[in-house]
Amino acid sequence: MKFRVIEGGLGKAADEVGAAAQRQPSSEDVRREAVRRLRESGYHTSYVRQLATGAPQPEALRYLKMQLDFAAQTLSRLNPIPEDFHADAYWPSVERSR
Repeated sequence: MKFRVIEGGLGKAADEVGAAAQRQPSSEDVRREAVRRLRESGYHTSYVRQLATGAPQPEALRYLKMQLDFAAQTLSRLNPIPEDFHADAYWPSVERSR
């Protein structure tokens, strides 16, 4: 019985994971973070409700979308983009009433 070394396997995958962890954040990473924050804010649900019922969307959510777009554009233009760009300090938030 002969054994053969398989090239590529897990060793290469581990190298790729390490390289991805060391790369600089891109503007696409920033855009994905903005989309994630907008989704979590409830903006899309409110927007669909507005389209379906005609009831206006809360102003706070409309302003939040504008602020998130502005923050994403500004962060994307930085060179280099901060490693911690997803920290709350860089992004606006809306206070929800309890």
